[in-house]
Amino acid sequence: MKKLLLTICMVGVLLNVNAQDDASATSTSDNFNELKLNALYAVVGVLDLTYERTLNEESGIGLTFAVPFDKELDSDINYYVSPYYRFYFGKKYAAGFFLEGFGMLSAYEQTDIFIGNDVVINEESKLAFALGIGVGGKWVTNGGFIGELSLGVGRNIINADDFIDDVVGKISIGIGYRF
Repeated sequence: MKKLLLTICMVGVLLNVNAQDDASATSTSDNFNELKLNALYAVVGVLDLTYERTLNEESGIGLTFAVPFDKELDSDINYYVSPYYRFYFGKKYAAGFFLEGFGMLSAYEQTDIFIGNDVVINEESKLAFALGIGVGGKWVTNGGFIGELSLGVGRNIINADDFIDDVVGKISIGIGYRF
């Protein structure tokens, strides 16, 4: 009887240790990578790609890179890079409604044209940096496909002058994949 009780206790301890290992393995494997394309920007001539890494069930960090590919697009922006942190409120893992804090480093062309007796055209490249906040929603299927809507607004804090807008915006209708 004592041997049977001792054997049951040993098996219980081993199963408990194994269960803890499985729980820790799933908690680290629940962090996912995501790649997304902003379909709205693609329609208007801008390639906007995002990589996001989930940190836990409530948060993730990411980086967005955007560059115009349509030469007829009337935009002075050469590109922008935007890191962000998101806090999720949904029931699914790192999905649902979210709040976002972001930075945005943008390179743009500034063109000054003075008309008078002489015509002077001055073109130069500049960098600007903005900080902002955003809101949105993310939906993830069981197969890992992602749909996302987001909107953000920020303010340029470096190189905010008369030639560029003080306020920056981000809008996304994104599609992607979680792996």
